Amino acid sequence: MVTAPRYTDEHAKAGLDTSFPEIETWENQFPAYEILIDDPEFTSVCPKTGLPDFGVITLRYMPRQRCLELKSWKEYLFSYRNLGIFQENIVNQVLEDVVKACDPVWAIVKGDFRPRGGISTVVEARWPRPDTASALPPARL
Repeated sequence: MVTAPRYTDEHAKAGLDTSFPEIETWENQFPAYEILIDDPEFTSVCPKTGLPDFGVITLRYMPRQRCLELKSWKEYLFSYRNLGIFQENIVNQVLEDVVKACDPVWAIVKGDFRPRGGISTVVEARWPRPDTASALPPARL
């Protein structure tokens, strides 16, 4: 007996066509240092069930010419609040938007999502993206 899949390709793509707000930046004044920003109250929505997802989004990056402006960063993350999107896609979309906004030397975005149904998820994405053929497990934040 063949059953229909519970999660479809449409679920997998959910939220990725959203027009996210621009993350503002300001001119960096110093070379070669790290910035660590976390949002311990991040929320989004499961695209299949509509149930809320709660987690901590952590961004660690080394600025080049531009730094992220924090109020704009907060507003950007708030845009996910009612958005149906998978947790893996959140982390990767955030990384892409950070790179687009400030062109960092490197960046790591980590999503540590609270348990729902007894399962928690941690997703981490890095810039520059590693070569998948030779990628090793990354160091922890």
